[in-house]
Amino acid sequence: MSSPLLEVKDLCVEFPSRRGTLLAIDGVSFDIAAGEVLGVVGESGAGKSLTGAAIIGLLEPPGRIGGGEIRLEGRRIDNLPPEAMRQLRGRQIGAIFQDPLTSLNPLYTVGRQLVETIRTHLPLSEKQARERAIALLADTGIPAPEARFDQYPHQFSGGMRQRVVIALALAAEPKLIVADEPTTALDVSIQAQIISLLKRVCREHGAAVMLVTHDMGVIAETCDRVAVMYAGRIAEIGPVGEVIHRPAHPYTQGLMGSIPAMDEDRERLLQIDGAMPRLNAIPAGCAFNPRCPNAVERCRTERPELMAAGATRAACWRADELRGVVA
Repeated sequence: MSSPLLEVKDLCVEFPSRRGTLLAIDGVSFDIAAGEVLGVVGESGAGKSLTGAAIIGLLEPPGRIGGGEIRLEGRRIDNLPPEAMRQLRGRQIGAIFQDPLTSLNPLYTVGRQLVETIRTHLPLSEKQARERAIALLADTGIPAPEARFDQYPHQFSGGMRQRVVIALALAAEPKLIVADEPTTALDVSIQAQIISLLKRVCREHGAAVMLVTHDMGVIAETCDRVAVMYAGRIAEIGPVGEVIHRPAHPYTQGLMGSIPAMDEDRERLLQIDGAMPRLNAIPAGCAFNPRCPNAVERCRTERPELMAAGATRAACWRADELRGVVA
């Protein structure tokens, strides 16, 4: 694997409140190489989308980066002024969001929005930008792109709107794409098409992709590596096949065990008892310890960092002995 295109080191995201500062992302570190797809998975509230927003520079106030570094091709970007970050976003970082309607302006044709984005970031004439926009629509699988160019977002289906959003994200040939649950609002057949499109774009353009999702099926089909998040921290990270088939962290094992298997006769699926802790009530030690069936005293007092567990790294004191066990 080549040197990382994106490096995130000890990232912390905090929210000041009347009762003190709440730490929503706590010391998250990972990297993504050019041409690689890293999946980020976990239940709601784990911090997946917040991590993506911090990288893009779109944290909603009062949220702010409280520590750590984000580097793109070795250049630190987390401390850039807003205008410099705005120029970087779109040109070097593309974003694909869950609901395409929130990314598209209903008052303008999709062609106008594409041309505006292209001309903002690339030195092209109106004619050249139009040609590039039509080519992007064709590349993302939209039929009759010349006719569709002059249509409005409401004239497109959900899957087609998401293709337009992907075209917008690729308009300036960014080096990094942050995709936040891009297939959640789509039916299964359209999901498969969007997944295939993302994989092809990654390979052909050499872009690094951070794919945020809660769908392990999407992760298995799309990603090279996967990071499992829990309570604002990474619980486990490694090659997607290893994490899915030989999970080392009890939380990852619970996620895998809750997925129905076609080749097993199981009366009941595995259930992870309890719920993710609130930001103002994260327990000492391992944040997962109140829900973990394998917790020991050390888990309740000492916070584990990511450590080697076979081919993956897991934040669990008992990772080596528990690796590969899916109840």
